[in-house]
Amino acid sequence: MEKQMVLAWAMIFCLAIPPVYGQYYSKTIKVGGRVEKKTRLRFFYHDIPSGKNPTTVLLAQANITQDFFSPSPYSSLYAMDDPLTIGPERTSTTIGNAQGLYIALSRDPNKFTAVLYADFAFTTGRFNGSSFSLFSRYPPTDFVPSPDTICEMAIVGGRGAFKMAKGFALLRATSSNAKTGDASLEVNVTLYHY
Repeated sequence: MEKQMVLAWAMIFCLAIPPVYGQYYSKTIKVGGRVEKKTRLRFFYHDIPSGKNPTTVLLAQANITQDFFSPSPYSSLYAMDDPLTIGPERTSTTIGNAQGLYIALSRDPNKFTAVLYADFAFTTGRFNGSSFSLFSRYPPTDFVPSPDTICEMAIVGGRGAFKMAKGFALLRATSSNAKTGDASLEVNVTLYHY
């Protein structure tokens, strides 16, 4: 009888604990003393889907959207590992790379629109080992955009020196080729981070 009572109390105790200690969060506390920093970056980004050594490759494309006259047919999914350089030439000093995915969204074969996720990582200099993440819609532009066309995209996170980054990137094409899809862009970034 005594063993049954001990077992019953043990079961009651075990069933009573989860509602008290089975929470998925901890107590919220106020964080003081953190100073938000602002960093501005300017570099060039090269997206090269053509040639023997492309930096962007087609992963998938819907069977119903095979428009071979467009460099990026509607609903095409691409993976990228694009170089970041100091200057606008592809041969300029490499400072990192942008790795991610984008999906082409424009039904108009003369326009380019995409949703882009990329991690812009730096491999040299002051921000070596740091990166920021961009996740945004690239607004509709001509396949050969004007140098005056500036696209604003959202920064949603970061690591290393850019922990908890938020901000925006302004992209402007410095060169592009509608037939091959190759493009080089000037990237001006404003980051707010801790």
